[in-house]
Amino acid sequence: MRDLGVGFGYLLAGQRWVARHGRAYGFGLLPGLITLLLYAAALTALALWGEDAVGWATPFADGWPSPWLGLFRGFLTAVLFALGLLLAVVTFTAVTLLIGQPFYEALSEQVDRDVSPDGTAPESGLPLWRELWISARDSLRVVVRAALWGVLLFALGFLPVVGQTVIPVIGFFVTGFFLTEELAAVALQRRDVDLRARLALLRSRKTLVWGFGTPLGLAFLVPFVAVFLMPGAVAGATLLARDLLGEDTEEPDPHDPQHQQHQQHQQDRQGAADPAAPVSGTGTPRPPR
Repeated sequence: MRDLGVGFGYLLAGQRWVARHGRAYGFGLLPGLITLLLYAAALTALALWGEDAVGWATPFADGWPSPWLGLFRGFLTAVLFALGLLLAVVTFTAVTLLIGQPFYEALSEQVDRDVSPDGTAPESGLPLWRELWISARDSLRVVVRAALWGVLLFALGFLPVVGQTVIPVIGFFVTGFFLTEELAAVALQRRDVDLRARLALLRSRKTLVWGFGTPLGLAFLVPFVAVFLMPGAVAGATLLARDLLGEDTEEPDPHDPQHQQHQQHQQDRQGAADPAAPVSGTGTPRPPR
């Protein structure tokens, strides 16, 4: 059970990290905002035209007497919207990570450099298009797995008593597992850990994964919260990935002079490698590297 607390600790540590790095946090918000607008539009369309879609899909019920026709199609409309909402929750992280791949990749690398004893971060060495392709392919596989679990749990939800008590709890743990996989994939893909190996790694420390992903999944149910927690969730998942792989991690103290010197060195190196980056707080900001 200790791992549950450790996993939750990584979630909090990730939020603390982005709180100390406002520029990285600001850029990390953009993909979540874009995804939120897309999903809000899709769910609004489903709410407005879901009844019409159900009517089109059930022409055999056109001659049913009242009130059975209204009850039948009303139930199907509610189920359709519930499934759409479930799919939105399950896929939000995957879509956000895909849209924000360059931002979250840079953020994760920065976390690695910040907590690594030697100040280095693993790099995949792959071109961006290849990373996007791998991320999209693996995310689709994970979403299919999560959707199968969702359908199974939805069906089990009709069982008396158990369906209204035990099944929702199991559902939150399943959501937390797949949510953690999507977030940790940002750091693990840079280390050339493929999907099958990632899933095996996460299953070997399920309580650690649940401690990180389950409370995050619960928080994601609150509107807009997912957008603001995503950057910190990526940072925390990077710390969790280092733990899973047994890598040394030193969580920095922002008041430590040695840490401040290391941060200044990183900024100087970034400025030397990227002369277009602003140095005085003016000009167009660039994503963190």
